[in-house]
Amino acid sequence: MSVTVLSVFMLVKTTPEWLGFPVEERFRLLRTQMEPILQRHSAEVSLRFFDIEFYSARVTDLWLWEASSHHAYELLVEELRETPFWDRYFSIVEILPGVENAYAKNYEQQPLLAS
Repeated sequence: MSVTVLSVFMLVKTTPEWLGFPVEERFRLLRTQMEPILQRHSAEVSLRFFDIEFYSARVTDLWLWEASSHHAYELLVEELRETPFWDRYFSIVEILPGVENAYAKNYEQQPLLAS
């Protein structure tokens, strides 16, 4: 993927329908329905999964999308919305878009770094 312009933190919650599937079926659905979308957009958008259910009751997972443009992210979401992963297998609780270190870039300053 090219340079990340947009990071989107998508907070999601699994639904009883998703949890009702055996684990093998969940992975089959991910491979057959979600993975092709990710592959089609892989040049411009990447996805990282984080499990949160151990620490939160409001959301179970965080999907971190990194995109080379807002438009690339929008195209991916349009396609994802046409699948059962959007508000059927997972409830989309909140979408938090952000631009990494924009505060520093906007003032032409070096971002703070933690070592």
